[in-house]
Amino acid sequence: MTQSLPLLQEIEQEMRALRHQIHANPELGYQEVETSALVAERLRQWGYQVTRGLAETGVIGTLKKGTSTRVIGIRADMDALPILEKTGLPYASRIPGKMHACGHDGHTVMLLAAAYALAHDHPFDGTVHLIFQPAEEGLAGARRMIQEGVLEQFPCDAVFAAHNMPGYPVGKMGFRAGPFMASADQVTVTIHGVGGHGAMPHLTVDPVVVCASIIMALQTIVSRNVSPQDMSVITVGSINAGKASNVIPDSAQMLISVRALNNTVRDRLESQIKQLIHAQAQAFGATADIHYSADYPLLVNDPQMTRFASQVATDWLGEDEVLNDIVPFNGSEDFAYFLQQVPGCYLIIGNGDGEKSCMAHDPRYDFNDDILLRGAGFWVKLTEAFLPLNP
Repeated sequence: MTQSLPLLQEIEQEMRALRHQIHANPELGYQEVETSALVAERLRQWGYQVTRGLAETGVIGTLKKGTSTRVIGIRADMDALPILEKTGLPYASRIPGKMHACGHDGHTVMLLAAAYALAHDHPFDGTVHLIFQPAEEGLAGARRMIQEGVLEQFPCDAVFAAHNMPGYPVGKMGFRAGPFMASADQVTVTIHGVGGHGAMPHLTVDPVVVCASIIMALQTIVSRNVSPQDMSVITVGSINAGKASNVIPDSAQMLISVRALNNTVRDRLESQIKQLIHAQAQAFGATADIHYSADYPLLVNDPQMTRFASQVATDWLGEDEVLNDIVPFNGSEDFAYFLQQVPGCYLIIGNGDGEKSCMAHDPRYDFNDDILLRGAGFWVKLTEAFLPLNP
């Protein structure tokens, strides 16, 4: 890769070492005490006004230059995952059962490197809010920061965030306007039957059989009730029932993940899943309790801000390094909560492809240090373009 800013090249080795330090000391959502302290310390050293405590471990660094009232917000996530690392790296997690398996260590350091450059040799006219967010991994740290007033205390004209993406060439930057990351809902279903002896099933209402029927029937919702052009996924990820082979339990529980790239489809899925589960349970003489949790909303990129960000990348890197209108992702991202409040763009940076590329949330995954300067440089260029000296 080429096109790196000279000031960032000077601190590249320091930033790599910092990334390795964070990687070796992973912290789960709302527990990012050491990470947030490190971030806050660096920002203060570089002249940022630092605010801590939002969503427990969140950090906001604010830097103002010039006289413009324009404001840009850039967000990085900081939390790790409850996964036992199997990379064998010299800087692998020192905490068994916790690891940075999604690259949030890299996202944090990319934004810190950009913070350094913006505070030193890169002028702009306006205000930058750098938002270091906790608890992206399923705990909705973005939602909590918003509920606690981050956008009232630090209003932004636009917000941006990025994620490394395994499977894409190293450093390639990807953009898509409109729906980009799927909504994520979780359904907890408890089937109540009648337990009994495994040798006398006719005297029971077997909740395991009910669950089996529900699992198979759920697959027909996507295949026969949703247009093939509308992505949706229903996954039964867990079923728990009984403890012995010769005992029919009186209840069973299922955990279901539901994803969609269309809010109309999302609403339809909820309605049909509930109807199907109740109907299947009734057909067997059982009952069902359903808890339907709307976790992460559909992430929708603002078309104007997406075009703007893509053009910044193209002007800096050239057309060959930018991928436009990439395919949306079935994964979910709580930056969607920010985009519900403020126009902006969520983009990807290729983490590497080929046989050695490992997907996120895998115990063998590692963030690619070769994209640190690419990501940091883009945040600098984006800020300069959004807050120009001579608009």
